[in-house]
Amino acid sequence: MLEVQCPPGVTIGFVAEHWNLCRASYSIQNEKKESMMRVRGPCATYGCGSDSVFEINSLDGVSNIGSIIRKWNGFLSTMVNADHFEIRFPLALDVKMKAMIFGSCFLIDFMYFERPPPRRMSR
Repeated sequence: MLEVQCPPGVTIGFVAEHWNLCRASYSIQNEKKESMMRVRGPCATYGCGSDSVFEINSLDGVSNIGSIIRKWNGFLSTMVNADHFEIRFPLALDVKMKAMIFGSCFLIDFMYFERPPPRRMSR
């Protein structure tokens, strides 16, 4: 679970991961841990040759609120440690929920697209 604070020390919400056999699944929650939106990722997050799209939906799953897209930048991008994300949401969305979507992007990047540091060999 990721906690988003703004300013530091003041919690505005949480991003909770939900177990799913096939795809990434998160809920964006307010400061009272009440679910406000859902984030649903693709079945395969490595996206070789295509963008990885994480849809942001209403709780009922009917309304598409926005998306977090990890852009595919070609095979050369696998050699550098830089990711490119595109975040889409309505301009009229509450500023706290916008911050929560950005927090979701950081969590998704950390969970699916960052490599662990190399392990040192101990002798």
